[in-house]
Amino acid sequence: MSILQAFFLGVLQGATEFLPVSSSGHLVLVPWLLGWPAPGLAFDAVVHWGTAAAVIVYFRREWLAMAESAWLSVMGKRRDNGPEGEGSDSSEGSEADTTLLWLILLGTVPGVLVGFFLEDFFEGMFARPMAAAVFLFVTAALLTASERLGRRERDMDDLGFLDALFIGVGQALAIFPGISRSGSTIAAGLARGMKRHPAAHFSFLLATPIILGAGLLKVVDLVQAGGFRAQAATLAAGFVASVVVGLACVHFLLRYLKSRRLYPFAIYCVAFGFFSLLVAVIR
Repeated sequence: MSILQAFFLGVLQGATEFLPVSSSGHLVLVPWLLGWPAPGLAFDAVVHWGTAAAVIVYFRREWLAMAESAWLSVMGKRRDNGPEGEGSDSSEGSEADTTLLWLILLGTVPGVLVGFFLEDFFEGMFARPMAAAVFLFVTAALLTASERLGRRERDMDDLGFLDALFIGVGQALAIFPGISRSGSTIAAGLARGMKRHPAAHFSFLLATPIILGAGLLKVVDLVQAGGFRAQAATLAAGFVASVVVGLACVHFLLRYLKSRRLYPFAIYCVAFGFFSLLVAVIR
């Protein structure tokens, strides 16, 4: 893979990881359609790291608040933000941040379990472009059903542990190439009665631990195999592109979902999936 191809695929990853159209499906189908070499799981992991970095940067204040609250909770202390009279608000904020961190960790469990026990099976799916094309229709169905059936009444503060677990199961489904991680988790949030904007917000926070963990495992495997130095330039190009574009797409989608629906993304998934299947038949 050339550096230009790596940069293009990094841009593609940064855009499609957060827009609910499946980054994994695009990383399988676009190189196949263009006749490029498959990027491989190491490249896939590194560009996913780029999008995880984008989420950490974008929500850095929330991540820092959660980390501080968790540390103070372990140490048996309370956050002190200033003058007398502010202690109760600070304590409530600290408890809310700690609860959000626990919700994220709980929601991560289903994806970790599925990835651990079925890793070889899902790695084989990445070599099957037609499977990725078919799963794009699943993403479209999830987005459409959630828009039609969701009540859209609840905010982030209303999330409970059952909600987090349910959304985590949605994230576990996204291990199939073609099923969008953001699409399945946003759809799961809407199914639990969340509004679109907070559903997307929690979706982005939830994606961070599992993306970082999966990326770390693949990078360790690559380093141990002695292939990191040979791919360093292409991995760096893909990483940088995915960070920059990922930041822009997080900002765009959060603003978009304040007042608009998911139907255009469902239509896109159907169109791209149908086009990919048509190309497969012609070939």
